[in-house]
Amino acid sequence: MPLFQPARWSVSDITRRVRLLLDSDPELQDAWVQGELSNLSRPASGHVYFTLKDGGASLRCVMWKTDVARLQVPLQDGMAVEAHGHVSVYEAGGQYQLYVDTLKPAGEGALYAEFVRLKTLLEAEGLFDAARKRPVPERPQRIGIVTSATGAALRDILNSLRRRLPLLEVILAASPVQGDEAPTNLARALSVLNRVTAPDVIILARGGGSIEDLWAFNDERVVRALVASRAPVICGVGHETDFTLADFAADLRAPTPTAAAEMATPITVADLAFATQSLSDRLATSIFAGVDERVGALTQLEELLRSCSPLRRIQSESQRLDELSHRTGLALAHLLELSQAHLRGMGERLEALSPLAVLERGYAVVTLAEDGSLVRSSRQVKGRDDLRVRVADGTFDAEVKRARNG
Repeated sequence: MPLFQPARWSVSDITRRVRLLLDSDPELQDAWVQGELSNLSRPASGHVYFTLKDGGASLRCVMWKTDVARLQVPLQDGMAVEAHGHVSVYEAGGQYQLYVDTLKPAGEGALYAEFVRLKTLLEAEGLFDAARKRPVPERPQRIGIVTSATGAALRDILNSLRRRLPLLEVILAASPVQGDEAPTNLARALSVLNRVTAPDVIILARGGGSIEDLWAFNDERVVRALVASRAPVICGVGHETDFTLADFAADLRAPTPTAAAEMATPITVADLAFATQSLSDRLATSIFAGVDERVGALTQLEELLRSCSPLRRIQSESQRLDELSHRTGLALAHLLELSQAHLRGMGERLEALSPLAVLERGYAVVTLAEDGSLVRSSRQVKGRDDLRVRVADGTFDAEVKRARNG
């Protein structure tokens, strides 16, 4: 059994010991590391995680949000850079990594310096102002494309346009998108499209690449040709993380060539089919409503015409005559009935006042036989005068025996 037992370390202890060793090395606390960016990650926290690699090894790196905000150039996978920071250990993951505080392109410093210089110059002229940007038409009929005739970007754009709006007229102004001749050809293609074909919108596109590959789209001639374009231009150069001066000058920036084709066709064939069907339905509804309205108006006119026709007038007047005749008959019958009732009343009154009625009650009418004068007083007669007496059922003669007065 050995006299001295070897030291036993916990994982945390050994990891912490390694971190202290690294943190105590002054050269590793102020290090510039050159390599190629890969595995670039930008989480919602705003920090940036990536790997620096060369032909023999790789080094994990992290750049905090505050340091990322000071970056002057956009980062992309494959970029050769020089990163400054300190080397330490991320204990929870058990890995050493470079904590980057400054990063600059390696071997591309001149290009990026020129990029910044041109951006500052052209921005000062107002070429990147948002106020001069124009909207893309909703229903373009002719689209111009400026890109390489043999590149994958053209195939992606055409496939997208064919799928979204197959009735479009597409005009290609082919141009190299890389190399010394590219800027001149790109600017000429933009000018020719505007002058000869007058498209509704232009797509300027190419696939991704390094800063050298995309440098033609940072050329001042291309930027000025974009600004001078009569048609709005959508720039779809590179990948989402690639930025060129053409992106700032264009009316609209797309993250990829395919996205540029989608932005150029805001309304698809499916949208048009739906809109057409909606218009057809509205037209049918309008037609049916118009027909119903006119049928109703025609019906009203027919009723008005019938009400104004001579036959309708004759029928109406005939009915009115029948009603008046009936009402006249009723009125006459009523009047006759009233007259008969009145006559009966008068007869009854006359009968009540008739002398015969008085005689029926026992009275008599006495007249002098000699001259027929009515005897109203006992003084009119004297003894032995002949009288004629009328009673209810006849007359008889009488002789006065003696007249009594009083």
